[in-house]
Amino acid sequence: MKKLFLPLLLVLSFSAFSQEPEPVEDTLYKEYMFIEGDSIARKHIDLDEVLVLGKIKFDNDLERRKYLILRRKTLKVYPYAKLASERLVELNSRLDQIKSRRDRKRYTKIVQHYIEDQFSAELKKLTRTEGQILVKLIHRQTGTTAFDLVRELKSGWRAFWYNTTASFFDISLKEEYDPEKNQEDYLIEDILQRAFQKRQLQRQPSALDFNFLELSNKWSSSSKSPKKAS
Repeated sequence: MKKLFLPLLLVLSFSAFSQEPEPVEDTLYKEYMFIEGDSIARKHIDLDEVLVLGKIKFDNDLERRKYLILRRKTLKVYPYAKLASERLVELNSRLDQIKSRRDRKRYTKIVQHYIEDQFSAELKKLTRTEGQILVKLIHRQTGTTAFDLVRELKSGWRAFWYNTTASFFDISLKEEYDPEKNQEDYLIEDILQRAFQKRQLQRQPSALDFNFLELSNKWSSSSKSPKKAS
């Protein structure tokens, strides 16, 4: 970041009917900054809110191992959920500009085929638990369950069969992300927040309305969850 000082010159005005010039104030200098990659001068920098996350203290080794396994799976599937959110925003933005119903349907199919061609092979490699975490994170990122996304983009009948097929592997496309009531979802959120801070994952705001700090206080006081070390 480069810092520059730009002088702001005061305009000197004189009265046409006065022989005496009006008092002139001293030239003022204000400090401006240029952020790298930005051409607009700024008087201040807006900083992102920083969460202070304490070290987690586990009651036993089993709870610690469960958390580490959950972290590995969460870090693995989060990029797919992030991609789903980005593609959904892009899809809806483009569809708003397309007036013809036929053209809207055709464009939707193009996006579907692109996602299926690019990522279906990778998604098939996910385990059952990884698939369920992905379903939850899709809800976190888009605010819509995977079932409803399929129903909106395809049809209710297709969504029914997608959900039925997933149920054979104990995966429900209707599963929601609820860190307020579900301990595992809270731990997933904790994993995400720590990964965002360490820049292991690219941060993407949740489409759901919850306060992580309030949840952290709630679950930390619960005897059934890992504690934050003081």
